[in-house]
Amino acid sequence: MDLSQAEAVADLIASSSASTHRLAMSQMRGGFSKELSNLRNQLLHFTSLMELELDFSDHEELEFANRDELSSLATHIEQVIARLAHSFSVGNAIKNGIPVAIIGETNAGKSTLLNALLNEEKAIVSDIHGTTRDVIEDTINLQGVTFRFIDTAGIRQTNDTIENLGIERTFQKMDQAYVILWMIDSTDTQRRFEELKADILPHCEGKKMIILFNKSDLLLATQKEELSAIFADMKVEKLFISAKKRENITILEKKLVQAAALPEVNQNDIIITNVRHYEALTRALDSIHRVQEGLQLELSGDLVSEDLRQCIHELSEIVAEGGITSEETLQNIFQNFCIGK
Repeated sequence: MDLSQAEAVADLIASSSASTHRLAMSQMRGGFSKELSNLRNQLLHFTSLMELELDFSDHEELEFANRDELSSLATHIEQVIARLAHSFSVGNAIKNGIPVAIIGETNAGKSTLLNALLNEEKAIVSDIHGTTRDVIEDTINLQGVTFRFIDTAGIRQTNDTIENLGIERTFQKMDQAYVILWMIDSTDTQRRFEELKADILPHCEGKKMIILFNKSDLLLATQKEELSAIFADMKVEKLFISAKKRENITILEKKLVQAAALPEVNQNDIIITNVRHYEALTRALDSIHRVQEGLQLELSGDLVSEDLRQCIHELSEIVAEGGITSEETLQNIFQNFCIGK
C-alpha cells in the first residue's frame, strides 16, 4: 500500500455519501497509483537515456533519447496529468460538498433559509440589519449529493468596518461557489435591484444561479407578476418561496440537485479529491510544460533532463515512491486518521 492508498483509507472512514465512498474505494484499490506509476516509469526511461548522453558528452553525435519520441511522450503525459488535475474540481465538490453561496441584502431571509435547509437553528435570525457579519457554513446530503451551504453577510452600503469586512467575504465566497442562491425580499419597497445586479452579477459568471423571491406568502398574484417581469431579462432559475414557512423548500432542494449535475461516479473512475495530490499534479504539469518548451528550443540534454527529474519527483511525492516524501508531509497526512474515537 502506497501513501495515496493510505490516504484513501482515511477518506473511506470519513466518507459521508455513496459518491465519496466509491471514490475512496477506487483510490484504495490502486487505480490512481497504477496510473502514476506508468507515467513515472516512462519518464524514468527517457531520463536514464538523457543522463547516458551526458556521460558521452564528448561525442556530440550520440543521441540515445530520440527527441521526437520524447516529444510525443511529453504530449501524452501532459494530457494525462491535465485530465487528472482537472478532475479535482469535481472530486473536491464530491468530497467536501458543492459550495452554495446564499447571498442578498440584509434581512432578505438568508439565515432563515439556511436554517430551513439544515432543519436546525444554525444561524441567528433577527430583524436587525447586519446581524450576519461573517460567513456560516454547514453541509447536508440531498439525494446522495453533498452540498456545502454558505450563509453570507448581507450586501448593503454601510460605514461599519466589521460589517464591510463581512461583505468583502461575501464576494469572495461567491467567487468560490458553484451555485449561487440570490435571496430577494419580495416585500422590499426600496427595490435596489439594478444596483444589486451591478454588484452581484460580475461574481456569477460561469456559475449556476437560482433567484429566490422570499416572503412570497405576503404577496398578491399581481405583485408576483411584477417581480417576475423585473427579472425577466435574467435567464436563470427563479422560485417564489417562504423560508420562514418552508414553502417550496422541497422544490428548491430538487433544483439544487439538478444544478449540481455532477457526473455519476463508479469505482473504476480516477477522480482527484485530495488537495495535496492536486498541487503535486499542478507542479508536475508545469515541469512537463518546461520539457516541451526545452525540446522545441532544442536545449541541451542536461537542461531537459532536469525538468524530467522534477516531473518524476512531483509524481513520486504523491505515492511516496522512492522515499522522497518529507517526514513533515507524512506526519501531516497521518494526523488526520482518527479511528475508534
